Amino acid sequence: MNLFKSFQQAFQEHKEKVALRVPEQNRQVSFAGLDTMSAQMANRLVSLEVKPGDRVAVQVDKSVEALALYLAVMRMGAIYLPLNTAYMPEELAYFVSNAEPRVVVSKGEQIEVFDSICQESGISFCCVTLESDGSGSLMDDLSSFSSSFETIERANDDIAAILYTSGTTGRPKGAMISHANLASNARTLSEVWGWKSDDVLLHALPIFHVHGLFVACNISFLNATEMVFLSKFDVQSVLTELPSCSVMMGVPTFYTRLLQEGDFTHELSARMRLFISGSAPLLEETFEAFEERTGHRILERYGMTETGMNTSNPLSGERLPGTVGLPLPGTEVRVMSESGKLLKPEEVGSLQVRGPNVFKGYWRMPEKTAADFTDDGYFITGDLGKIDSDGYVAIVGREKDLIISGGYNIYPKEVELVLNEMPGVIETAVFAYKHTDFGEGVAVAVVTIQDQAPTEDMIQAYCRDRLAAYKIPRRVIFLDDLPRNTMGKVQKNILRDKYGS
Repeated sequence: MNLFKSFQQAFQEHKEKVALRVPEQNRQVSFAGLDTMSAQMANRLVSLEVKPGDRVAVQVDKSVEALALYLAVMRMGAIYLPLNTAYMPEELAYFVSNAEPRVVVSKGEQIEVFDSICQESGISFCCVTLESDGSGSLMDDLSSFSSSFETIERANDDIAAILYTSGTTGRPKGAMISHANLASNARTLSEVWGWKSDDVLLHALPIFHVHGLFVACNISFLNATEMVFLSKFDVQSVLTELPSCSVMMGVPTFYTRLLQEGDFTHELSARMRLFISGSAPLLEETFEAFEERTGHRILERYGMTETGMNTSNPLSGERLPGTVGLPLPGTEVRVMSESGKLLKPEEVGSLQVRGPNVFKGYWRMPEKTAADFTDDGYFITGDLGKIDSDGYVAIVGREKDLIISGGYNIYPKEVELVLNEMPGVIETAVFAYKHTDFGEGVAVAVVTIQDQAPTEDMIQAYCRDRLAAYKIPRRVIFLDDLPRNTMGKVQKNILRDKYGS
């Protein structure tokens, strides 16, 4: 059924309870207030001719209203399409042309960008605005719309959201995530993490991807849990709010930055019962330093855009540093060889998952969907992993050269396609280097035309105009030739070994 019905049941049981506390605005919103706002937004979207199954693309800053918009789209049976606020016009043009949304919700400063995309693509959509302070044309006369809305029935397999993830070919793929996918993951994580209605979640993540929206928010909605809703991760704000919270979700960067603060102490985190880390590998030294400072062992888990969460270290039991824990109940995880043989414990191979959390496939890419699933229904994650004799999963590498920087996924091919069009550039190879703060950073080896060679600053400026900021190479290496094997394939492992530390 429509996942919103599960949320609404919890909302109605805890009407007057605080759903969102926004310290930066000195504001609180109850579950009844959130329910009302989402109903009015759903009616507003109906007035814009949004129907069940239509896509609603959203590129806005984090806010209470943005979260209510997510709920509104879900309860009316439309498909929510969150877009990273760092995406540039060229990236946005692809998403719009591929998804063909009925409505785009953006910040006012982006209206001209989307108007231009509308004209150039020939795709007709309505564009309304929503600002971080809750103003914008979406909100105009919102109070005049009914505060009740009958939730539209959805089948378990109906799409609730499409999230774009970069591809090795350079073309982002829209992962179709169903109501059942989201429901199963939220319920399973609630159980394995011992979630309670009286928990208080410190929410400092963005809400345009799986971690901040589908993990953090969905679990909180399902359990009517209060969220301390910060617009972004600011270390001083986190230190101020931490004593009133019991759970925090973050990327490893959050924890490395907290450890840099002398005010972050065992006493400050005394009320906390759980710190959760994901979206990027957590270094063992971070895990150990955090435990020494606070007495807490960070719970690391593993998920993907296409699957939600797959594994988790246990709430009660050994949390092993360097691993992402055990498969979640109902989720099967296996490691396969290149020839399709099931590997033994500790053997490294292709990590594959199957379960109710795994997405339906890629939007309008049936061939890619078929290629990424095995005949017996396992999704091929593209990660290299191993499973020990106790069932703990460890991620040891990535088959597709994915870079994860500060929790964001970056595929080298996407950056290379941009840079290879730059005047003076012959060819490029993008790879990861170790970054103390973000886990991994983007590096690029560049071969240039000698008398037309761009500088490092010029390369970064060129990317800045065409790519989201987190995809811009921070390390540029100029080479006469890229290292290749006998078949002519670029050997990125050599680049990583030489320049990646």
